[in-house]
Amino acid sequence: MTPRVAFRPLVVVAAVAAFGLTACGSTPSDSGGSGGSGATSGGAAAAGVTLIAPGKITTCTHLPYAPFQSNDDQGKTIGFDVDMIDLVAKKLGVEQTIVDTPFEGIKSGQDLSTGKCDIAAAGMTITDERKKAILFSLPYFDATQALLVKKDSTVATLADLKGKKLGAQAATTGLDYAKSKADANGYTIVEFQDLATQTQALTTGQVDAAINDLPVWTEAIKEDKGATKVATQFDTGEQYGFGMKLGNDALKKVVDEAITTAKSDGTYASLYTKWIGQAPPK
Repeated sequence: MTPRVAFRPLVVVAAVAAFGLTACGSTPSDSGGSGGSGATSGGAAAAGVTLIAPGKITTCTHLPYAPFQSNDDQGKTIGFDVDMIDLVAKKLGVEQTIVDTPFEGIKSGQDLSTGKCDIAAAGMTITDERKKAILFSLPYFDATQALLVKKDSTVATLADLKGKKLGAQAATTGLDYAKSKADANGYTIVEFQDLATQTQALTTGQVDAAINDLPVWTEAIKEDKGATKVATQFDTGEQYGFGMKLGNDALKKVVDEAITTAKSDGTYASLYTKWIGQAPPK
């Protein structure tokens, strides 16, 4: 999350401000994805992959972060990341089950190293620091940071925030970027634990602008019916990756193969268009 963090662009599902954060200790829920009911772990064993629960690949994520992961009106977790991991589950012959957990435990690698989940899919940017604790897949998404403001705001750049408040999501690369520019631009950073509270803080006037990945702001604008707008974008060169426990090379191999196959057979382009709202960049 990057940020919770590349255009992190464009379509984000279900009303962001209305998203409730599932309790961290909640029972994992099946995503209902392409693994199919009654799947076994035979494929996983054949690939040399050991999973923490028989017949399931357990995914850690942090809700809501649409269009990558969020709950629909029926409480089912959906999104681009969910569909991508369903491809991995299908290759392994298992089902995907999802655990909603704070992003800090994901990006630190703790949730993976302690066996809370097999894989992390949370719109997570690959960074050198995170690589020390996480085994990343191949990049699967290019992300860009963006500044969200109210529709009638005159803020167009970070410099326009001098003496004002900028909202950022905790533990994300958006927060890191905001901190790196704070002294030069004279704003105060206010941290929020999740996307929903960050967005609400902007719409209720608690902050003057908010920084996060472009795709999540695009959907937020749709959901608030144009009450907000993207003031500017920051091309930070970020790429998302799925995270695994250090040393789990067998699972990484399968995940990388799923990503590569999806990109070559058109599945990736289809999912990208479905969730992001446009074809992936060439």
